[in-house]
Amino acid sequence: MKLIMILCCRLSLVFLSSLAMANIADTKHNLSVSGSGNIRAETEQQICIFCHTPHSASPVAPLWNRPSTGNTYIPYSSSTALASPGQPTGASLLCLSCHDGTIALGNVLSSATDIALVNNVTTMPAGATRLSTDLSDDHPVSFDFTASLASQRGELVNPDTLLGPVKLDKNGQMQCTSCHDPHNNQNGKFLVKANTASALCRSCHIKNGWTETSHSTSSKSWDGTGTNPWPTTTETTVAANACENCHTPHNAGGHERILKYAAEEDNCLVCHNGHVASKNIAAEFNKISRHPIFDNTGVHDPAESVVVNQRHAECQDCHNPHAANQANPLNGVRGVNQQGSEIPQVSQVQELCYRCHGDSANKPAARTPRLTDQTNVRIEFDTINPSYHPVAGVGKNPNVPSLLPPLNTASRITCLSCHNADDNPATGGNGPNGPHGSNYEPILERQYLTQDPTTESASTYALCYKCHDRNSILGNQSFPRHNLHITGSGMGRMFGLSTPCNVCHDPHGVTNNVKLINFDTSVVSPNRSGLLKYESLGTFAGRCYLNCHGMEHNPKTYGTGGGGMGR
Repeated sequence: MKLIMILCCRLSLVFLSSLAMANIADTKHNLSVSGSGNIRAETEQQICIFCHTPHSASPVAPLWNRPSTGNTYIPYSSSTALASPGQPTGASLLCLSCHDGTIALGNVLSSATDIALVNNVTTMPAGATRLSTDLSDDHPVSFDFTASLASQRGELVNPDTLLGPVKLDKNGQMQCTSCHDPHNNQNGKFLVKANTASALCRSCHIKNGWTETSHSTSSKSWDGTGTNPWPTTTETTVAANACENCHTPHNAGGHERILKYAAEEDNCLVCHNGHVASKNIAAEFNKISRHPIFDNTGVHDPAESVVVNQRHAECQDCHNPHAANQANPLNGVRGVNQQGSEIPQVSQVQELCYRCHGDSANKPAARTPRLTDQTNVRIEFDTINPSYHPVAGVGKNPNVPSLLPPLNTASRITCLSCHNADDNPATGGNGPNGPHGSNYEPILERQYLTQDPTTESASTYALCYKCHDRNSILGNQSFPRHNLHITGSGMGRMFGLSTPCNVCHDPHGVTNNVKLINFDTSVVSPNRSGLLKYESLGTFAGRCYLNCHGMEHNPKTYGTGGGGMGR
């Protein structure tokens, strides 16, 4: 009985070996003279000998016929990784005896001399399959993939469920063989399962929001113009490439998070340039005013504080590529609420803007020098202020006769109402929505000139006139001297006294004054009494203490109903 069992085991091993050899014969792993690849032996006919031998084998299973590399490797590391891969072990170390490119492919333990390969090939030639000893640009291997790690990390499957083609080694470690079967290439790249729609990646990775994201569902394909966004795959749509739209498991340009390109924005713009995605986002960043995504590389870090203190701007600061979709491009993005607290998902646009334009350090100086200087937009929009544009809440002024329908004093707007592409659909253009770039500074949807003096026109203050009726403003319905100040009418025009809206009004909000009054101190100065201020006297009434264009206001007073100005 024992003899029968031994014979059965041997027959099984022979059968399995025959199966493996049959599968491998037509692949690049067949380095024998019968191999079909560019790397093959001059005369050696045995297929398995390049990895295995029944005699004189290494003590390492399975009957290993390759010497140990003895190399020290640079493992993958990332600020967002909780696992800590060390030196390669197990099957991964065996794979590297060829794929790190340091040992001749014909160097086998069963032969005193190297097996000669055609074209004088020795080690693995340069290319995608030569990983080198620097594994920091490759998917991590040789780490303990435990249920505790999956629970702590989140967005990973419980490894106890890996019972299919993707599996861990006997020590519970992720290895090259978790994804690759060196004997079978029916799925391409010796993958253990086809990776269409990232089915292989998703065997372990379960990203929040992924099933609804455009990167998972879009049927868009490359139009053949410019750079091929998928040079290493055979898939032809965004949904089919899925994770591989941005990531590559080996030889990644961006080592952390194995991104295709080192420059973060390149991973996005290779598709979002009008050649895959319908909107050309890349063109927006060539405009006069833009978010400075090209200014830094490697600064953005998903693990960084939600309040960005090392100033930078990358696509990933505003968009979560694993969750963003057409209905909600800000899905899955962290932010800061009006109270200054971190929130895991923004529900209002300004909560995202507050990450950089709120409490962050090292912000640039204000574009306009103001009587009350404030560069924290979270504070500017705070509803405890006397006045603010209604972004964080409904405005406080119940009398704004210039508002164009459907706007009224109970309406709210967003940061995108003003800061947006100048060719977005709301302007009659066919560009994208969003503050990527604009030909009007600072990333404004429409023109808003602030240089004093400026000749008034519908286009000069087009941004203001988007919401505020020009006829109402010039008709002095809320301030009896609007026309005089803005157009420099009468003698004022002769002396170039036309004053931009920006000289008197601070467009975000003012912490200590009503009607958004916060004077531009490069134009307005104290009067002869040393006073520079505005006092409200109620609805459509107030007085100014200042000197502007040589005109003394000590004070100048106006009243309800279009009353005159006096001392």
